Amino acid sequence: MSYNSSNRDSGSRNARRNVHDFGRTFVVMPKQTHTATIVWLHGIGEKGSSWTQILETFPLPNVKWICPSAPSRLLTLYGGYPCTAWFNISSMSEDACDDLEGLDASATHVANLLISEPDDVKLGVAGFSMGASVALYSAACRAIGQYGNGNRYPINLSAAVALSGWLPCSRTLRNRVGASQEAARRASSLPVLLCHGQVDDVVEYKIGEKSAQTMYSAGFQNLTFQTYNGLGHYTILEEINDVCCWLNACLGA
Repeated sequence: MSYNSSNRDSGSRNARRNVHDFGRTFVVMPKQTHTATIVWLHGIGEKGSSWTQILETFPLPNVKWICPSAPSRLLTLYGGYPCTAWFNISSMSEDACDDLEGLDASATHVANLLISEPDDVKLGVAGFSMGASVALYSAACRAIGQYGNGNRYPINLSAAVALSGWLPCSRTLRNRVGASQEAARRASSLPVLLCHGQVDDVVEYKIGEKSAQTMYSAGFQNLTFQTYNGLGHYTILEEINDVCCWLNACLGA
């Protein structure tokens, strides 16, 4: 596992009913030749358009960005308050696995957004906070070859990026990846980037660090964990630049 740290200070309704009721999808088209498509997943309470303006500034002219919106659901973490969320959770913990159905539904939605992309286009999934968790869950499903419900995972992912997130159902996923040589082979060949601020007060740094360690020990050998001193639960230009450089290196984007 590549483990990098930045020392620069950074100032800068019913859940079951709604689990498939995804909101509007926003698309940022490539400015030059289309070589990669990446689904970008927002955090809790946001929508697909929350990130489009930022993504339009990324110096990756060959990337098409697909930005879906999560369903609105009653989130246990917020005492049943309705908000957009990719799955239901009761705590920010990598061992928590409250809503496997919701995770599978969101990972399936991501795959369905990518499945019709041209054969010569590389595919990726990325996200922030809870969106990052779905990105990492999708990476694990790619390695295992199945969703949590046993259905086949249909996408050949070329990259996964997680900003300020965590790996949900980590113990189960680690055991499933480790139980299969083929899953371990696919895991080792999939580039994964995790970025986390050291003063994140929403998804604590230790949770992100443990997720990176769990994935690496499960077989994701091509994994980079990038940390930022002074960064909370948001992004900064330095982190964005690191993400763009990493994507350009592994996707040729």
